Amino acid sequence: MRRLAGPLLSVGMLCLALWALRALASEVSYREVARYVHSLENHDIILAVLLTAASYGVMTLYDWFGLASIGKRLPRAQVTLISFISYAFSNALGMALLISGSIRYRFYIQAGLSTAEVAKVVLYCTLSFWLGLFALTGVTLLLVPVPPFIPLAGLRIPAGIVLTLIPLLWLGGSRLIRKPLRVWRWGVSLPSPLVAARQVLVGAIDWGLAAWVLYLLMPNEVDTGFGHFLAIFVLAQIAGLVSHVPGGLGVFEAVMLAGFGATGNQGLEAPILGALAAYRLIYYFLPLCAATVVVLLREARGLRRKSLLAPWFTELLPPFFAGLTLVSGAVLLFSGATSALPGRMEVLRHVLPLPVLEASHFLASMVGMCLLILARGLQRRLDAAYVLTLVLLLLGAVLSLLKGIDYEEATLLSLLALALAPAHQLFYRRASLFSATFSMGWIIAILAVLGCATWLVMFSYKHVEYSNNLWWEFSFYHGGAPRALRALVGATAVGLLFALANLIRPVRPTPHLPTETELDRALPLIKHYSSAQAHLALMADKTLLFDDEGKAFVMYDVEGRSWVAMGDPIGNDEDARRELVWSFRDLAERAGGWPLFYQVRPEDLDLYLETGMNLIKIGEEARVELGGFNLDGKSKKVLRNTVNKLKRDGMRMEIVPADAVAALIPRLKPISDAWMRDKGVREKGFSLGTFDPRYLARTPMALVWQNDQLVAFANLFLTDSKDEASIDLMRHVPDGTAGIMDFMFIELMQWAKGEGFRWFNLGMAPLSGLQNRRNAPLWSRLGAMLFGRGERFYNFRGLHKYKDKFDPEWEPRYLAVPAGIALPLVLANVASLISGGLSGMVRR
Repeated sequence: MRRLAGPLLSVGMLCLALWALRALASEVSYREVARYVHSLENHDIILAVLLTAASYGVMTLYDWFGLASIGKRLPRAQVTLISFISYAFSNALGMALLISGSIRYRFYIQAGLSTAEVAKVVLYCTLSFWLGLFALTGVTLLLVPVPPFIPLAGLRIPAGIVLTLIPLLWLGGSRLIRKPLRVWRWGVSLPSPLVAARQVLVGAIDWGLAAWVLYLLMPNEVDTGFGHFLAIFVLAQIAGLVSHVPGGLGVFEAVMLAGFGATGNQGLEAPILGALAAYRLIYYFLPLCAATVVVLLREARGLRRKSLLAPWFTELLPPFFAGLTLVSGAVLLFSGATSALPGRMEVLRHVLPLPVLEASHFLASMVGMCLLILARGLQRRLDAAYVLTLVLLLLGAVLSLLKGIDYEEATLLSLLALALAPAHQLFYRRASLFSATFSMGWIIAILAVLGCATWLVMFSYKHVEYSNNLWWEFSFYHGGAPRALRALVGATAVGLLFALANLIRPVRPTPHLPTETELDRALPLIKHYSSAQAHLALMADKTLLFDDEGKAFVMYDVEGRSWVAMGDPIGNDEDARRELVWSFRDLAERAGGWPLFYQVRPEDLDLYLETGMNLIKIGEEARVELGGFNLDGKSKKVLRNTVNKLKRDGMRMEIVPADAVAALIPRLKPISDAWMRDKGVREKGFSLGTFDPRYLARTPMALVWQNDQLVAFANLFLTDSKDEASIDLMRHVPDGTAGIMDFMFIELMQWAKGEGFRWFNLGMAPLSGLQNRRNAPLWSRLGAMLFGRGERFYNFRGLHKYKDKFDPEWEPRYLAVPAGIALPLVLANVASLISGGLSGMVRR
């Protein structure tokens, strides 16, 4: 419910705003609004564009002063570029802190700033943004009366005092409070009066320029002074920001219309709406288009130079293109809901048959709905979505020209197609478009766009009397309403058909244990994979998910809602491995589960980051580099003496091939049973092997003999590539000679070194390497505490200390999880899988 609360609030506010706009502009027609936009003087438009440029120029001071506050200097052009891109996107799309913060993080990290420094700059800019708005709003409310019919107008003075006090307290805070303020786990030092004044002043100028742009575009009849206009403007902006609707769309317009309508400006609703529409185009849309071009040129240049920009390009551009495709689909739907300009229709009447016009209008709206659906496929990096989007963008551009010479739409769609064309490598997934899952947020976004298009049809043609004959009316001059209705029904039908196709798609098979045929299919991939951990698939206790061509697979099990994959995808084909991460995630989400990847390696983190998953460190794995391994030196004296003593006592090691293991099972079983009784433990699973004769017979075995008595054994994981050797199940007689385990490890490492293996894997030490520092994440601090004080539950420190005496290299291991899931429950599910059930979690 917490995840749905934000989108549902935004949709609710949008619906309320559309209802208010319809009520406030009940006598307004779409033609009147369009007529006012086209009647704007050229010099007013040019001045508005210049003021918009000045406003975005002032916004760069946020970043300049933010960097100065942390003692950092970057090239002027670089800071200006970063600031412009971040504000162009955040102003148009909303969610300012998330969007502008993410963009700044990407660019400033590349510029050499640390994460903490980027966070300080983002905090500085955000505070300046709000402090300027509060200061301007508070002073305006105190000096200028607002219309008495606006809700809460009677609270003007108290609200103005409160809003003015906030920046005043910020200005004098450093004099009153010497110590840093504690905000949860962070300390915030109040700035000096000079720095604070700079923040407030820049923010106020920024908002003042934004208001001036709209003031120029407003009709002269409502001009009662800039102060009065400013009072309504800042209240509307606050309402739009609080609503969380992208760009405050609808909410800002409703408050502005209510504010000016309450001051005796009835009958001027159409010019006011026209001014607001022009303001959206000039102040939001033009900077967004410019920023889009700048980003594409910058990142394309970075790719040609093979610079460090490629990871940012790869990770962020697919969702970026998805967002632009969503916007393009909305533009086509909104265009289909309104009538074309009469002058352009007059031109079409002489060069185009009426059936072509009607078909183009109908198909354009259907293309718009298809683009809304394909946007999700682009976010999921689907190759089919990429190809279809390119085709439909070009088709939409042609249809826009045929249905009304809408060259503005055609240009937008064509530019997006040109930007998308060279990015084919980013959309590598061969999965079906119908396999893409649609989250609640995406469903709400598509429905919101369709709802806005429906509202726009009702608003544009509310003067037309509805009748059944209206559906079948075809005309150049009087066919706007019928065309809009037919186009809306066509777009809705496309959405319903796609939803129906998703509902009736074949049900995916439920997880099942692998057959011998599947194990034989997986064995070559296991043997040629770089990590010996892949041999855990031979336990046959986990489901194997192969890619379509059988070049890679994922092994996984299900516990509760958690679909847990053991390790990274196994295989040497990177495209197949990357596709499997997406396929596994889609499979789990369609079943209502949480996709997890347990014990993933650092070199494969990009596979999970690009799918939007979070990474949580769960421990470290010990790997010994065999090229430099020996028993020389003082640090290895104890191990050297132990091995030499046991050899003198008649201890030796033997390596048995896999085909000879089955005959040894009767001799190995008593040793395993005795070891488990002595330790008081039960068999684990999932990430650890069990004493299963079928499993043990699939791998070679290391045997330790003392004279003629078998005293220990361990099954071996050996890769054909000689990259890594490891052991899984290791058991020894309880009353055997001390040091058997040390002897086995040393002998195995020396044997593996002689066989040409590069690494010997000693396995993972859970919770090792987690930090218990004040600023560390909560999970890291909790894990570090368990590592240090949880010996009652598990021998965390002892296990790490034992493996550390072999001088391994410790590599971090992670758990990849989707954002927003219940982490404690997920960890409990993983522990249950390893322990063999809930009862195993409370028993050793």
